[in-house]
Amino acid sequence: MSVARAKEHDAIVVGAGHNGLVAACYLARAGLKVLVLERNGYIGGAAVSRRLYRDFTYSNCSYVCSLLRPEIIRTLDLPRFGLQIIPYEGGCTMMRNGDHLAIYDNHDALRREIARHSKRDAEAYDRYSRDVMRQCKFIKPLLMRTPPDPASFRPRDIRELLFLARRFHGLGEERMYDTLRFWTMSAADFLDEYFESEIVKAHFAGSSIIGTALGPRSPGSAYVLLHHYMGDIDDTVGAWGFARGGMGAVSNALGASLQASGGEIRSSAPVAQILVRGGRAAGVMLADGEEIAAPLVLSNLDVRRTFLKTMSAGDLPDEFLRQVRNFKIRGSSGKLNIALDGLPRFPAIPEGSPCTRGDMHVTDTLEMMERAYDDWKDGRWSRAPYIDMLIPSQIDPTMAPYGKHYMSVFVQYCPYELADGAWTDAKRQAFGDTVIDTIARHSPNFKDLILHAEIRTPWDIENEVGLTEGNIFQGELTMDQLLFNRPLPGYAQYRAPVRGVYLCGSSTHPGGGVIGAPGANAARAVLDDLGRAH
Repeated sequence: MSVARAKEHDAIVVGAGHNGLVAACYLARAGLKVLVLERNGYIGGAAVSRRLYRDFTYSNCSYVCSLLRPEIIRTLDLPRFGLQIIPYEGGCTMMRNGDHLAIYDNHDALRREIARHSKRDAEAYDRYSRDVMRQCKFIKPLLMRTPPDPASFRPRDIRELLFLARRFHGLGEERMYDTLRFWTMSAADFLDEYFESEIVKAHFAGSSIIGTALGPRSPGSAYVLLHHYMGDIDDTVGAWGFARGGMGAVSNALGASLQASGGEIRSSAPVAQILVRGGRAAGVMLADGEEIAAPLVLSNLDVRRTFLKTMSAGDLPDEFLRQVRNFKIRGSSGKLNIALDGLPRFPAIPEGSPCTRGDMHVTDTLEMMERAYDDWKDGRWSRAPYIDMLIPSQIDPTMAPYGKHYMSVFVQYCPYELADGAWTDAKRQAFGDTVIDTIARHSPNFKDLILHAEIRTPWDIENEVGLTEGNIFQGELTMDQLLFNRPLPGYAQYRAPVRGVYLCGSSTHPGGGVIGAPGANAARAVLDDLGRAH
């Protein structure tokens, strides 16, 4: 074991994922000496841009941006450090009968398109959008606030409970009932209250299953749909876009902001253990035995990885560890990154339509989604998977050489563990072939254009990025794991049972996606405990 480093830090952040970097930025701006330790040779965790094939840049985990809180972007001055987000220009779902549903930014064009499939649904769309936005407006102010502990009588918790009560009561009686129903109902039931057309319901239901081990008919999936609506770009609520240069641009901007505030980042420095002495944090030990001292340690790892793999069980209460083991983190998502020799043709979509310059899907009924979920429950990848594919190089030419294109393909459902044994290279390739064949049914020249394909299962994502089971939210976004239950009842305020140890990753409120709020909220908890202004 090597001697501890001479320079003592005020705080160590374990993991240079985007939430860890956000937390580090806020602490450094408050004057703390902050060190971020990252096991990989690059920063960003799941928000990375990597050149794995020639001059193509892959966003090889997370792939689109919207949820990143605008107040974080402003406070940390991320545009000055290179962050530029380019909005989608549309979206679509292709149908097996050769038709499609196009999604346009222009409201009137979108209504006309929905009316092609159902005039009733075109009329219902405004009511649907209004009701979803009403839920967004209720929840969004809670994203950057620490959840109250309902069992506590501390003044701060009482104030937060009153804040929640006032907001909830302000909805009015009818909307209060709607909100309680919404948080617990399935996406399918929610959409059935507005729409009759299967293609319309299938398109909007996609947001309810991305990244989660739920199907569209699972209770609680309506909230997952809402979670994907809570972002905004340039004050457009629910808008999505591409980070120019790939999702690594988010992490690189955060890293530059941190270093400009005096923070330090060490890559290729895997943390083996969070050290505890005298009942409080003392620093960390790296995998090579080096110890680095600090009185504060923030873990950007998920709750299970933090407490079951990076801390000694003897430092934690038995009941707490039991709850940690029961926290639901289930892998259900795969990812393909594909280098293309040109632009694929999709006969279902009119040539030149802007709807190809956003997310494209090929699942045209809720029943197809539910059957894909059934495959996952049986321990196999979906035979007809739900696919969220984008070609960002149409808008961002930095991601591929001239005349060529990069396609990102996010896949539901793909299990972490297969019923017929461990993942092998052959099974991984078979999974990738299933996805490619599914796309090729809607694009006759697609296979001929493929130059390279990176195929990633939940097992691969876990082993490269450190997300348990490859779960992109670091834990299910179900009602029993939200607000003051996230990650665990009594431990939803970013503090561990050990003094000086904090969680700042997506296992904490408000959950996953490239949002940054868990990191910012955790930093605020640290500064509150230190009695520092923020």
